[in-house]
Amino acid sequence: QVQLVESGGGLVQPGGSLRLSCAASGFTFSSYAMSWYRQAPGKERELVAAITSDGSSTNYADSVKGRFTISRDNAKNTVYLQMNSLKPEDTAVYYCNAYRDWYHNYWGKGTLVTVSS
Repeated sequence: QVQLVESGGGLVQPGGSLRLSCAASGFTFSSYAMSWYRQAPGKERELVAAITSDGSSTNYADSVKGRFTISRDNAKNTVYLQMNSLKPEDTAVYYCNAYRDWYHNYWGKGTLVTVSS
């Protein structure tokens, strides 16, 4: 069955860094675009970063440009989100998404990132 398992969340001080990982299984990972979304308390889920199936192109929300980097390793069926210079407003549950088409659209259960001193 399809699984997306996020890891790497936790508590970090402002200005710190975290690296999120999302391990995929149960589908052909290299055929899917991968994205990270986040949802803060009381807010809608928003796109943070996305990467094409072959890793050749990436896209970022304006709020994280220059601080976050998305990458993938198709040999390991894993997508990463390197988060630097974290701010309290980055506090959210971060979700991994795999997308091929409207029918093949999968979500992980999320990992909590808390940025606080």
